Amino acid sequence: MALELLHGADGQPRCGWCGSDALYQAYHDHEWGMPVDDDRRLFEKLCLESFQAGLSWRTILGRRDGFRAAFHDFDWIEMARMGDADVLRLLQDPGIIRHRGKIEAVLHNARCMQELLAREGSLAAFVWSFEPDPASRPAAVTVPWLCANTTSPASEAMARELRRRGWRFLGPTTVHAFMQSMGLINDHLDGCHARARVTQARASFRPPTARSS
Repeated sequence: MALELLHGADGQPRCGWCGSDALYQAYHDHEWGMPVDDDRRLFEKLCLESFQAGLSWRTILGRRDGFRAAFHDFDWIEMARMGDADVLRLLQDPGIIRHRGKIEAVLHNARCMQELLAREGSLAAFVWSFEPDPASRPAAVTVPWLCANTTSPASEAMARELRRRGWRFLGPTTVHAFMQSMGLINDHLDGCHARARVTQARASFRPPTARSS
């Protein structure tokens, strides 16, 4: 993944990893790093990150509409009802990544999602409880902090807890990418035109907290 700034055809400086691809640039400009507290979007991203394992995010992004159609727009209740016949059908679906282990994992994780909601109240409350301490962040981001490494203590902790709760295909590296994209940290490079907007969004963002037991 490129770590330097690149200037696009529109003259805007961007994190180099999005290159000149229009779909990738739009994702970088409007989604990557923006804080998210919507459970469906968070669950969708965990599922898509599971499918990304061993592949590029661009490959998954280009099929995102296909994944949404295949998995009921990532409605975990509907996904939890899917069974072996659905797995066989999805293995023939050209709109997604046809990997049996990953398909079975996200359906299994939909059932784990229901258990997590019963305990925590929301996926957002669980996820944001692992937000890294801002004081641990460098003052200037000249290389992406979580991109320069493939994991972090926070991603390792979240992955460990997900694994303890039975979730599959969500190791520290996968969770690390999830944290970058869902805004738990602002990993846009200094000088990237999106960094200030993400900084402003994070300043006013108030994630939900887990309900009292």
